[in-house]
Amino acid sequence: MANSERAEEMQENYQRNRKPQELPKVRKQAVGPIEIFRFANGLDITLMILGLLASLVNGACLPVMSLILGKMSDNLISGCLVKTNTTNYQNCTQFQEKLNEDIIMLTLYYIGIGVTALVFGYIQISSWVMTAARQTERIRKQFFHSVLAQDISWFDSCDIGELNTRMTDDINKISDGIGDKIALLFQNISTFSVGLAVGLVKGWKLTLVTLSTSPLIIASAAMFSRIIISLTTKELNAYSKAGAVAEEVLSSIRTVVAFGAQEKEIQRYTQNLKDAKDVGIKKAIASKLSLGAVYFFMIGTYGLAFWYGTSLILSGEPGYTIGTVLAVFFSVIHSSYCIGTAAPNFETFTIARGAAFNIFQVIDKKPAIDNFSTTGYKPECIEGTVEFKNVSFNYPSRPSVKILKDLNLKIKSGETVALVGPSGSGKSTIVQLLQRLYDPDNGFIMVDENDIRTLNVQHYREHIGVVSQEPVLFGTTIHNNIKYGRDGVTNEEIKKAAKEANAYDFIMAFPNKFNTLVGEKGAQMSGGQKQRIAIARALVRKPKILILDEATSALDTESESVVQAALEKASKGRTTIVIAHRLSTIRSADLIVTIKDGMVVEKGTHAELMAKQGLYYSLAMTQDIKKADEQIESMAYSIEKNINSVPLCSMNSIKSDLPDKSEESIQYKEPGLPEVSLFKIFKLIKSEWLSVFLGTLAAVLNGAVHPVFAIIFAKIITMFENDDKTTLKHDAEMYSMIFVILSVISFVSYFFQGLFYGRAGELLTMRLRHLAFKAMLYQDISWFDDKENSTGALTSILAIDIAQIQGATGSRIGVLTQNATNMGLSIIISFIYGWEMTLLILSIAPILALTGMIETTAMTGFANKDKQELKHAGKIATEAVENIRTIVSLTREKAFEQTYEETLQAQHRNTLKKAQIFGSCYAFSHAFLYFAYAMGFRFGAYLIQAGRVTPEGIFVIFTAIAYGAMAIGETLVLAPEYSRAKSGAAHLFALLEKKPTIDSYSQEGKKTLFDGVDAKELNVQWLRSQIAIVSQEPVLFNCSIADNIAYGDNSRVVSLDEIKEVAKAANIHSFIEDLPKKYNTQVGLKGTLLSGGQKQRLAIARALLRKPKILLLDEATSALDNESEKVVQHALDKARKGKTCLVVAHRLSTIQNADLIVVLHNGKIKEQGTHQELLRNRDMYFKLVNAQLVQ
Repeated sequence: MANSERAEEMQENYQRNRKPQELPKVRKQAVGPIEIFRFANGLDITLMILGLLASLVNGACLPVMSLILGKMSDNLISGCLVKTNTTNYQNCTQFQEKLNEDIIMLTLYYIGIGVTALVFGYIQISSWVMTAARQTERIRKQFFHSVLAQDISWFDSCDIGELNTRMTDDINKISDGIGDKIALLFQNISTFSVGLAVGLVKGWKLTLVTLSTSPLIIASAAMFSRIIISLTTKELNAYSKAGAVAEEVLSSIRTVVAFGAQEKEIQRYTQNLKDAKDVGIKKAIASKLSLGAVYFFMIGTYGLAFWYGTSLILSGEPGYTIGTVLAVFFSVIHSSYCIGTAAPNFETFTIARGAAFNIFQVIDKKPAIDNFSTTGYKPECIEGTVEFKNVSFNYPSRPSVKILKDLNLKIKSGETVALVGPSGSGKSTIVQLLQRLYDPDNGFIMVDENDIRTLNVQHYREHIGVVSQEPVLFGTTIHNNIKYGRDGVTNEEIKKAAKEANAYDFIMAFPNKFNTLVGEKGAQMSGGQKQRIAIARALVRKPKILILDEATSALDTESESVVQAALEKASKGRTTIVIAHRLSTIRSADLIVTIKDGMVVEKGTHAELMAKQGLYYSLAMTQDIKKADEQIESMAYSIEKNINSVPLCSMNSIKSDLPDKSEESIQYKEPGLPEVSLFKIFKLIKSEWLSVFLGTLAAVLNGAVHPVFAIIFAKIITMFENDDKTTLKHDAEMYSMIFVILSVISFVSYFFQGLFYGRAGELLTMRLRHLAFKAMLYQDISWFDDKENSTGALTSILAIDIAQIQGATGSRIGVLTQNATNMGLSIIISFIYGWEMTLLILSIAPILALTGMIETTAMTGFANKDKQELKHAGKIATEAVENIRTIVSLTREKAFEQTYEETLQAQHRNTLKKAQIFGSCYAFSHAFLYFAYAMGFRFGAYLIQAGRVTPEGIFVIFTAIAYGAMAIGETLVLAPEYSRAKSGAAHLFALLEKKPTIDSYSQEGKKTLFDGVDAKELNVQWLRSQIAIVSQEPVLFNCSIADNIAYGDNSRVVSLDEIKEVAKAANIHSFIEDLPKKYNTQVGLKGTLLSGGQKQRLAIARALLRKPKILLLDEATSALDNESEKVVQHALDKARKGKTCLVVAHRLSTIQNADLIVVLHNGKIKEQGTHQELLRNRDMYFKLVNAQLVQ
């Protein structure tokens, strides 16, 4: 019966371990079964061979045990133990003593088998876990080393996210596949072959009859697992659609709220959930049906085998006794069961071979520019004279686009040279080639008359310092970030560099000074601070060549002047190459080179080029701001000159350089969420009580099958105490029929469990997801700013936490009820049959239950526990891969490799310790069963002799309780699911009970024009419906252009004519009409299929559709290049006619015609007036304008 209990567990694990996404696309490419072990050394090979041999020995224990069980049964039943017949009592006495010796002998055999299983079980598991850990560690190190050695062009062509997944998931798959799973695979193969051999030798007829049903079992298991896999894939796809909606909506929550689209989005989300629910119910039924089918065939096979076995005994077939029947039957059942168990292990190994293919491919790849190379010339000192000779280049990832065409450029040592030109002209490419991140296709790049390809890469790069547009800081302290500049930097040098970079003062203002953490990617620092830390990092290298790639473009005017001063200080005495869009920053360069389409167009100083009136001149003019008293009327804003609207029509321009990140720097502490009782969780399924009740009835019925089975089983074995053939034949047929009936009951009750629990669970999940999503959308925006409520965290509450609650409420109640019924009935029946024996076995039961638990946890794979520790190493690797350019230009590959290896070291030591623990646990749980048998049967024989219990009683008690206890063990394994459900529910209830301070859902509040009315008193939804916003990076949704524009008004259905009308007003209608699908064109996730200017104009159309009274423009053109800016600016000017309009801008040229300009400083109004008035004041605005002037 063990098999059927374990079969259930197998099924569950089998389905749990098949990750649906790997199934459909079978990877054709896999490494060979031997090649996957190529990182094993001598010790590993020894461990592997040892483990293999041990697993073969361990596998043979089960079939040998069935033999002894058979002998034991014969001895217990043979008439002499049972004092029924007094007449031939004398010749029984000698027989009795021989019997006693036999039973003692068999008991010792049991103990022997137990010891064997203990020793070899330990060896097989621990040696394989150890060798897997050792090999995986080598693979990780090699892989990381190999990735860091690759050239940048390789990173361009591969997906960074995918690379990180490879580094973690794929290597974990290898580690899963070459560890304890292989030992278990061979153990199962050994059990199968030995079991089959025993069966065929002891009784080949019965063996073949028993085997006849196994194709059915295998076919039904395979069929159902196919169905379940396809349903799981469907369910995941359906949910991932809903999940994508949730992610899109939550990440763009500001836009959703601004346009009052909460209800619309909740409907869109729920619609997708319905599909997932339907598939989910089907899947629940299928998975229970597959279990039902296994039981149906299994119990049916028992019936068939015992019917055939008894008829063989009755027809006097030589060598057949009830013992033989039992031995043969159990050997065969165990061996066919082992094939099922072996399959998932074999599959894990195949998956590992597939994963290894990608990993080994990267490890073996030789890069064109090897960052770790030791060859090449290392000149004593570098002067810094740079020359490009006829350089042509295209990026390997885009071979059709020529970036540089025969570029010639000479830069003298110590000069400051500026590269300017429209975007895409190849300025950044030039500096990347100079760092030798790529090699040119044709031509040479010479530094001090040496071709840079002949120099040692590391040594050469150490002489170059780079500060880029968005500098990358690593998630550590300021001190360490600067220290990354060069090996062996002293603290003095770090301070000196910080002073030169104008960073020393703000660093000393922090409480932790240089030990302040900068946050992930430097998130705790403002733009200006990051830039200055990056400059200090570049200066600490003492570079001969300094490259500044748009180093100030992301800053506001004040920070820019500070950083600019730092850069000018830094470039003294070095060859400096500057790339800039804002021409005001490079007026003082020794040489300005204008580049267009990958060629040098003109060069000279600022004055010379302005005189030429060529490309440089036209670039300079577009960026200019009108001087005082030159007003151009054509752009006059027509805004109602309404006194009331003056404060509304203001505009602000400076963003302060102080980091407003204080709340992020306080490490977020998980709030002590209140404990949620199981009762409260169960109350959630109130509305589905009928389904739950019917499901529970089915589970009770199912739980009763097993105790009944135990009674019949014992009756069959002991019916041979009787000699009358006709009654024997009749009994055998009757009992076999009862087996068949039990199998049908089992099948049907499983089906009902799946149907009712599946329905209840899926409805619950859907309802909770709907409620949670709704609760999220109506929270205050400030709630979303909290790190704990990031989009990722919220979507995982929807996806995972709620699924966990379902895990504890749906079919799990069924498993509980079923196991409880089973154990309860088993104990009652056992006490009726014989209380002494029952007490003995009940005292062993807790240990059996414990071993059941250990077994099940072992099955789910020991590897999961390490994943947490590997996360840390993964973080280092991820950071390295994402910022590979920075690491390469800082020549810090070795430092990262070292940190990575140190982190792995700790994890590796743990794994080796764990190998011992795993081995011992597994061995103990495996061997204990044998010891329990030895005790039970020895005590049983004594009781029978003393006349305290019948042989039938012994078998009933043993079967019922021993296997009942295993079922309890399974139940205990569900405990973690309950604790997970409790934590999931705690999150959910905390969310549902949180009330927002600004309730967008409310209907209260006045609905008047708010001239002079406090906005807090107005109805929120109505207020927002009067306002429209166009922000710096407008958020578009993943639907068609028409849908995106219609999003402007979610209170009604918007006609296409209306959409076209606003599109015309926003200057984008003609562009849309040129698209093949016109207004039905999809814009892609976050609008990625459109350019910046197109997105902006769509956002303007969307804002106009609201017919707002107030229009907010938040830096609506700052992200655009000059051409698009003009077009969008024109659209905005048309849009704002007749509306109150509030503009935020950095580029002052865009707002010089406003009716009122308000200058903000540190949250206060510094000055206000028109452009002309403020210029005459010669205060802050005047300074800002001058900083942005080009001429």
